[in-house]
Amino acid sequence: MKRDFKMRTNEEMNNRFIAYRSYSLNNFACIPQINALTAEQQFDIKVIGTVFPFKVNNYVVNELINWGNVPDDPIFRLTFPQKGMLAEQDYAEIAGALNRNASKEEIKEIANRIRLRLNPHPAGQMELNVPEVNGVRLRGIQHKYPQTVLFFPGQGQTCHAYCTFCFRWPQFVGMDDMKFATRDVEMLTNYIQNNKEVTDVLFTGGDPLIMSTANLHAYMDHLLLTKPENLQTIRLGTKALGYWPYRFILDKDADDLLRLFERIVKSGINLSIMAHFTHPAELETRAVKEAISRVRNTGTQIRTQSPVLRNINDDPGVWADMWRKQVNLNCIPYYMFIPRDTGAQGYFAVPLVQAWNIFRKAYRQVSGICRTVRGPSMSCTWGKIQLLGVSEIPMGTFTKKVMTLRFLQARNPDWVARPFFAEYDEKAIWIDDLRPAFTDEGFFFEETKAKLSFENQLRK
Repeated sequence: MKRDFKMRTNEEMNNRFIAYRSYSLNNFACIPQINALTAEQQFDIKVIGTVFPFKVNNYVVNELINWGNVPDDPIFRLTFPQKGMLAEQDYAEIAGALNRNASKEEIKEIANRIRLRLNPHPAGQMELNVPEVNGVRLRGIQHKYPQTVLFFPGQGQTCHAYCTFCFRWPQFVGMDDMKFATRDVEMLTNYIQNNKEVTDVLFTGGDPLIMSTANLHAYMDHLLLTKPENLQTIRLGTKALGYWPYRFILDKDADDLLRLFERIVKSGINLSIMAHFTHPAELETRAVKEAISRVRNTGTQIRTQSPVLRNINDDPGVWADMWRKQVNLNCIPYYMFIPRDTGAQGYFAVPLVQAWNIFRKAYRQVSGICRTVRGPSMSCTWGKIQLLGVSEIPMGTFTKKVMTLRFLQARNPDWVARPFFAEYDEKAIWIDDLRPAFTDEGFFFEETKAKLSFENQLRK
C-alpha cells in the first residue's frame, strides 16, 4: 500500500515550509497581535511568567488563538500566563521586585520561594515513584504502577509551547533539583527486562517529540534491538499534534519520524501517541488534520486526554464537540482529568461534583463510539481515582448523599475497580478535600501512606 508520508521533493518542502518560532518572556512583545492586550495585561504576563514557565509559538499564535476574543479566548488562556494564577501576595511581591528593577538574583530567589510553596512534585513522585536498583535511585525513570514505566529522555524536557496548567512545570523553571531526566536508555531496557510485570514504557517530559528524529531513533533503536520480551507498548506523551503539527508534516525530519513509527509498529510493538487536546479549536486546522492522518497511516494509535479546566473547557458542549472531532479524525478519547494539586490549581480547578456533571452531560450527548473516555479522574498519591457520581443511600428515615469513587489504576493492584464512598462535598476539588462517608477512620488506602513504596507493593 502506498503511504502518504513519502519523502517530499525539495521544491515541495520549500513551497510549504513553515519555520518554527518560539516566544517567551524575553521576546513576547515581538508578537504582532500582542497589541490587542493592554499594558497592564502585558505586565501580568511578565509577573506570572517569572514564576511559571512561559513559551508559545507562531502556530499557536497565528492559527489557534482568536485574537478578536482575547483575553477570553480559551487557547490564549491555555498558553499565556494569567494574573489569577498566583495568590495576591505572591503577585504583589514579584510585581514589586520587577517595578523596582531588582537584580536577577533577587527575583529568582523570590520566584523559587514561591514555587516551593506550590507543591512542585505532587503525588509523591519524588519520594515514591523513583525506583532503586542496588541502592541507586534511577533518576529519569518513574515506576508507579506495575505495568507502566515512565521514562524522561534528556533531550525531551521542553515543549513546543507550554500549557499554563501543566503539572510538569518544575521541569521548565531552571531549578535543577526538580528535574527528572536521563539519556541512559540502557538503564531503561535493563530495568524493563528485570521487571517482568512491565508491559508499557511511556516516554514523557516535557515532550519527547520536541527531540529530533535522530535523537528519538537512538532510544527506539536500543529498545527494538534488545526488545524485552515483556514489552508490549511504547507510548509517547505529547502535545505536538496540538501545538506544532508541522512536526509530522513539514519539519525536515518529519518523514523520517513517520518511518520510525512504522518500523516500531512492524516490529510487533504497539505504538500509542498519548495526545493532549484541551479544546476543539486544536482539532480544526488543516495542519492538525493532515498530521493526524499521516500518523495514523503508520499504524500508530492516537489516544486523547486533557484536564477539565475552569474558563477553558468547563462546558459539556465543548467536551462533546471535542470527543466527536477526535473520533472523526480516528483518535480514541481516553481520559478527562482533574487538574493536579500543584502550581496554579486554584485558578483552573472546578469542584469535583461540577467536573462530574460536565462529564456526564457531555457523555450523554455522544454516541457509544466516543464513550471510550474515562473520567473525571484524579492522578493522586495512591493512583488514578475516578468520580463515578453522586448517589443517594437510604438510611432508615432519611437519605444520605454520597460521592461514589473507584480506582482506575492504583499502587496496590487490589484497589483497582473497588468502589468507595465519600461524604458529599460540592466544594471539594481534590481527593484530600474528601472524607469517608461511613467511618471516621479515613479511607481504606490512607493508612498505607506512610509506608508506601513500590517495591513493597510488588512483593504483595
